[in-house]
Amino acid sequence: MTTFDDRENAFEAKFAHDAEMQFKAEARRNKLVAVWAANLLGKSEAETQAYVAEVIAADFEEAGDEDVVRKVAGDLAGKASEDQVRAKLGELLPVAKAQLMSEL
Repeated sequence: MTTFDDRENAFEAKFAHDAEMQFKAEARRNKLVAVWAANLLGKSEAETQAYVAEVIAADFEEAGDEDVVRKVAGDLAGKASEDQVRAKLGELLPVAKAQLMSEL
């Protein structure tokens, strides 16, 4: 192998790792948002765990965050707007990344 092949393989590995970490961070963020919403709704521990699963499943409907925003904002009707949910998503992404980094 040449140096260029080694560099190419290293860049590909880094790209794959970064994509995996971004996916995990977004999934963790969605879980944190679901817990936040469940607390606003006054759900029990068991109901919260079920709601987390619903929100995570909602994330696979389409690319991006809008499916999660619609799900959570719809469930929080009158308690939080779509803009508040988007703001919470933005607020909790660094928290999720920090949690993941602490687990490494």
